[in-house]
Amino acid sequence: MLRLAVQKSGRLQEGSLNLLKESGLHFSNGKDQLKTPALNFPVELLFLRDDDIPQYVEDGVADAGIVGENIFLEKQKAGELVKRLGFARCRLSVAIPRNEEYTGTAWLNGKNIATSYPNLVRKFLQDKNISAGIHEISGSVEIAPGIGLADAICDLVSSGSTLLSNGLKEAETILHSEAILIANKYLSSDKRDLLNQLVFRFEAVQKAQRNKYILLNCPNDSIEAIINILPGMKSPTILPLALPGWSSLHSVVDEDDFWNKIDQLKKLGAQGILVIPIEKMIV
Repeated sequence: MLRLAVQKSGRLQEGSLNLLKESGLHFSNGKDQLKTPALNFPVELLFLRDDDIPQYVEDGVADAGIVGENIFLEKQKAGELVKRLGFARCRLSVAIPRNEEYTGTAWLNGKNIATSYPNLVRKFLQDKNISAGIHEISGSVEIAPGIGLADAICDLVSSGSTLLSNGLKEAETILHSEAILIANKYLSSDKRDLLNQLVFRFEAVQKAQRNKYILLNCPNDSIEAIINILPGMKSPTILPLALPGWSSLHSVVDEDDFWNKIDQLKKLGAQGILVIPIEKMIV
């Protein structure tokens, strides 16, 4: 049985549970449960505070965990970064009062910075050769400049609306963060095998999210040119239509590239273009 720690509540929980469900795991997630086994895969979920997950993984209480990269780096616990998961993206940024003119990192010299991430801030200041005070607080970091506790803050930013509502603006980005899968470095071979199976499922879900299945009709004399635009995973599927001289071409396309290729496809005579979500993608 692989013990996997996920956030008990907060911004990572929904994304973590959705990824597990899309990976085919079925489990009961009662409101106050602290652990629950999957019904169809040998994994047990442990619901923990985000801040505690790196420690539990280092100690071997949890074999693996889904945690914010910012927390993993801040806590400085022994653990293996297994995979980036692509959700809960945010940035750890220094923010200053909106009416201040920021002239670069030198502005921070001699200032006090309020943060819940003292280790990451300390490393940033050392790397930039900046001498500044660090005031460690938990929660409500944005209020610190307004009450005279600090000159600046360093906190997670997603949309920036919280900074704006507290009269602050971003000045420096220290770290780009997302949800990551971490694991204990000393897993048994059996547990390592289970973790690899789980990663395989995660990758199938992620590939499906990035790609779309595309179907189109095209003149036969355009097939080779269209294949060069839409090569597919290995090779497109081509089926003849009842209409002489025409075929149906099926392929896979990266959604980010699709709109860049539409004009090329239309100029080659492609018609009836359908783009369909992919539930899982295994290559």
